[in-house]
Amino acid sequence: MPEFKPLCSLKVEVADPFDFGVTPVGHRRVINIVGGSFAGPRMSGSVLGGGADWQIIRPDGVAVLDARYTMRTDAGDFIQVTSQGLRHGPVEIIARLARGEAVDPKLYYFRTVLRFETGAAAFDWINKTIAVASGVRTRNLVELEAFELL
Repeated sequence: MPEFKPLCSLKVEVADPFDFGVTPVGHRRVINIVGGSFAGPRMSGSVLGGGADWQIIRPDGVAVLDARYTMRTDAGDFIQVTSQGLRHGPVEIIARLARGEAVDPKLYYFRTVLRFETGAAAFDWINKTIAVASGVRTRNLVELEAFELL
């Protein structure tokens, strides 16, 4: 049976989405990442600007998330993050999120799988780690509670 151990809490600051409309692969949105922070038992630091979430909104309303960004630990080491997941819920709840309203996260589904890459010897363990996270979306912030899958 899978076991989970707390990895970190992330607060990822995001810009307003660029809406590309319906493309040949689906309704494309790109949300730039502008900063943030993370903290956990074995690592903490900043989320750097420059990443983004390249989303596709499927015809059934499910947002397919594909975010890539960089974290810098308090020690100055860089960790690349790839976060892929899904967000969906009742149409009226998703519309409230799109307007930037605060919505109880129990009213929608927001889960993601995180993978990491670093050359820092002190964080080599994270190269071999898969994490899962539950998310909360507000107007310009994504909050993730990430757990290491043991």
